This record gives sequence, C-alpha cells and structure tokens, in this order.
Amino acid sequence: MASRQLAGGVLDRAEARAVLETPDSEVLELVAAAGRLRRAHFGNRVKVNYLVNLKSGLCPEDCGYCSQRLGSSAQILKYSWLSAEETVRQAAAGIEGGASRVCLVASGRGPSDRDVERVAGVVEAVKSAHADVEVCACLGILREGQAERLRDAGVDAYNHNLNTSESRYAEICSTHGYDDRVATVEKAKAAGLSPCSGVIVGMGETDDELIDAIFALRELDSDSIPVNFLMPFDGTPLAGTWELSPLRALRILALVRLACPATEVRMAGGREMHLRSLQPLALHVANSLFLGDYLTSEGQAARADLEMIADAGFEVLGAARTGSRTPVPIRARGAGTAVSPNA
Repeated sequence: MASRQLAGGVLDRAEARAVLETPDSEVLELVAAAGRLRRAHFGNRVKVNYLVNLKSGLCPEDCGYCSQRLGSSAQILKYSWLSAEETVRQAAAGIEGGASRVCLVASGRGPSDRDVERVAGVVEAVKSAHADVEVCACLGILREGQAERLRDAGVDAYNHNLNTSESRYAEICSTHGYDDRVATVEKAKAAGLSPCSGVIVGMGETDDELIDAIFALRELDSDSIPVNFLMPFDGTPLAGTWELSPLRALRILALVRLACPATEVRMAGGREMHLRSLQPLALHVANSLFLGDYLTSEGQAARADLEMIADAGFEVLGAARTGSRTPVPIRARGAGTAVSPNA
C-alpha cells in the first residue's frame, strides 16, 4: 500500500478495512509502512500546536462527546471571553515552549459578527507580538463574510471537525447537522484559509463509519487532520465509553496517513489516555501534536511532550526559529485550562 501511495495511488475501501483489521502481531509493520509516507512528505519534523481557550463552557449545542455541551454536568471552568492581553500572554507561553501554531478556540454554535471582530483584534495582537507564528481559529459554524474577516485579520487556518460520518452524525448531535460542518469548512477554504478538519474516534462508530469519515476528509481536501480519541467526560452522554486500545489507536492513525499521505496528521485530544506508552511510536505516523493542555482537560506536561519528540529522534518544526528544542514549563492558563479536545 505504501509503495503504491508513494507512486500516486489512492487507498480504497477494501484496503482501509484491511488496515483496521491488521493483526496485533503485524501492527509494527503497518506503522513502518505508514512511516514511509510520513517521512517522504514531512521528514523527521513534528509540528507543535498550542491551544488557547478564548471562551469556555456555556455552549447551547448538545454534542454528546463534549464537556461544554448544553446540559453537561462535567466539572469544568466556565468563563466568557479572555482579554486580548491574557490571550497574547497564553499564546506566548506556547510559542516559547516550541509551538509554531497557536489555535484560538471558543465554545458555542458559532460567532456573531461582534465576536469575529473581537477575535480579529486578538489575532492582530498575537501577530504583532509574534509575526511568524501561524494562527488557527476554531469558533464554530461560520456565516457569510466571517471567514474573510478572519483572513484579513491574519488568521492562517480554520478548524472545524467533521467528527464522525454523515450517517452517524445525528446520533452525536441534534442541534446542528453534518452539512453545517461541511459548509463551514468550505467557507474557510473559499476565503483562502487553510482547512483543518478531523475526527473523534472511540464514540461507538463501526469500521465502515470510520472509513466514511476519513474518506470524507480526503474528499474535503483538509490540509490538516486532527485525530481526537474520545475522552469520556463524566456528566456527558458518552461518559463510560471506553472502546480504544493503544493498538487500535495506532491502526486509526495509520489509516489516516495511508488515506491522506501528504496531509498533516495530528494526534490530538486523548492521545495520552489511549495511546499511552505508544505515543512515541505514533510519531512515526503522525507529524503533529498539541503541546500541553487541551480545552477543559490537562494533557501531558509540555516538557514531557518535547522530550518525547527528541527522544524518538524527531525535531520540532521551527525549533531553529525559537532558538531551542527545550520547552519552558507551560501551565499558564490564567482563567482556565485548555478546551475539550473533542470540540
């Protein structure tokens, strides 16, 4: 499969099923095959991303996986918009720790035009202080003209995950639809923003539903695909849902890489919980990760993340720019920790 992909081939459904059905004894061979594609397109570099949670909780949507959902009793911090000064402070902590992309996230169905202006001002402040950092916004469902305003303010990318397959989406959320998510990614693309869209795995999806979701992302031509592993928050409908093993998580990452060889594949929320000791091995498939905390949950310590990358023989993308491969400690959240990585 890897040789054919390197020659321009396209993974089909039968091959995708075979990846997910790889026997435990052959998973290392699967990782090696996916690793050939990863190295061909990204060398030994790892892109480090850092989340800043602009607005936490208080969301009117009912996404079943999310600790910020309507009716959630999860014990998370809830607060309205961070100030521009606090946002710049938190972004600086991530950049000093090695991040080359800052992801600005806000809970809610989608931004009002006033919210977009607020975020535009924040982005301009971040870019003024750190001209060479990439900024990705994740604000929910976009309306006409909003993507263009974000682009003009300096936003480089927009994140809006498909999360699961079209056929299964209504089981996960009833307050908006799969088509709303696809439309937002298309708006971002049309405005010239880099599309960032991924999945949440471990929510009870079948292999065919997972393949549908990954192939949809390939069709959408997402530039980066975050692979989130469900974190079953207490107080949400999916609390107690534990379906993933470390080897299953590796197979899923390998499938994404084989389906989308030249796409940035990010091991995102829940990697510590589900990949566990296999995280360094997963770096041979994924070429991107979030540093430190997520939105409403703590991640692996930032120093441990960077040490893991170096110990596995990889280099942080942009390390020469930051001047060091050794991160500073990062627990500089101020108003709260990071957002539900499943957002």
